[in-house]
Amino acid sequence: MLNILITGAKGQLGYEITELSKRYNGFSFIFTDIEELDITDFNATDNFLKIHKFDFIVNCAGYTAVDKAEEETESAKLLNTIAPSFLAELCERNNIKLIHISTDYVFDGTGTKPYTEEDITNPVSVYGKTKLDGENEIISKTKNAIIIRTSWLYSTVGNNFMKTMIRLGKEKDEINVVSDQIGTPTYAGDLAKAVLEIIKKTKDKNFEKVEIYNYSNEGVARWYDFAVEIFSLAKIKCSVNPIKTEDYPTAAKRPLYSVFDKSKIKKDFNIVIPYWKESLKTAVKKYLK
Repeated sequence: MLNILITGAKGQLGYEITELSKRYNGFSFIFTDIEELDITDFNATDNFLKIHKFDFIVNCAGYTAVDKAEEETESAKLLNTIAPSFLAELCERNNIKLIHISTDYVFDGTGTKPYTEEDITNPVSVYGKTKLDGENEIISKTKNAIIIRTSWLYSTVGNNFMKTMIRLGKEKDEINVVSDQIGTPTYAGDLAKAVLEIIKKTKDKNFEKVEIYNYSNEGVARWYDFAVEIFSLAKIKCSVNPIKTEDYPTAAKRPLYSVFDKSKIKKDFNIVIPYWKESLKTAVKKYLK
């Protein structure tokens, strides 16, 4: 039996892994959030790992309030940098494999072709910087880890763009949405499946170094396209007006371009990635039901 700890289990990805976990025979899961395990507390985490023996830890926990992070720097640093550092050190000590979730915000978004895992990082927000620092902490503390960068994550739970659009679309006749930021929406259910497949395929291997992988759904979209598709699928009659980033000021700067090259994760794990519109169809249907 493979023992797996999921941190941040109440978040979007943690929830989807919980939903899928029943399909994975031979995997034994413990799902935790802040109430059960505070991963920013080194000693508490150390003790937890002494009581329970794990083969894998999937760290889905993170500080994700991008704009708030500009002011709440210490809170963002604690969850996005210090906690991954603690987990990496304890994984190395206890021979546990770590899978950690990172973000497209490690890039500045000035690129014009899909980002590979080797491209130079240059975060332009506190959130992005704390996530990149977390990646670097993992790289310095353990060899036994995989970092997965993802983008524009949404699901039927938590705070996300899909749910916000459905709520606003029902309340308003028209809405303004940014049309000059380009990336790919990622359904948390697809990412959850990819994470569990990676565990299945690496359970008998010891990694020689920390590997970074990109994962988002297939295809390219603007936030504007994403909103239009959500309204179409949810049968909401609300006009979407395209606006520029400069017309919608936010506390944190966003990458204008964050499309991923995903050939590495597809090649190494033989993962089939669904097209974003297909996955959105699944998510909207599930959410409205």
